[in-house]
Amino acid sequence: MTRISTGKILLTLTSLVTAYGSYFFDWNETHIYNPDWPPHAKFHNAQTMSMGTAVGMAGLYVLWGRRGPWTRERLQVSTAAASVYWITQLSATLFPGTALFDRPGAASALGPQTVVASVSLALNVLAYGLESRRLARESD
Repeated sequence: MTRISTGKILLTLTSLVTAYGSYFFDWNETHIYNPDWPPHAKFHNAQTMSMGTAVGMAGLYVLWGRRGPWTRERLQVSTAAASVYWITQLSATLFPGTALFDRPGAASALGPQTVVASVSLALNVLAYGLESRRLARESD
């Protein structure tokens, strides 16, 4: 039986944001329709959007679509899938020549990407803790 819990709801929300959030933020003139971006930059933007969808949907599948018991292994895979996109987004700021904004003088360590990624990761940590505790109680 699939049990709905706070941890699973949080992982569901962050997986949905992972799967569809980049379309909300990038399907516009600042990214995919940006006339100043060369086609190869748009290719990588599209690749990133598709990757978000793939890992978000994988997290949802492991969370809700698989039959069988809810185990620590399923929790780990679901949490990893809901987190990997955000970890790579934060790590992208460490590469040479990258910036959170294209506008001159708009560089900031706290762009919307950093906030959404940090909140998503914090929720995933909380969800993992809640579900780990619940699984431990149920196994006693």
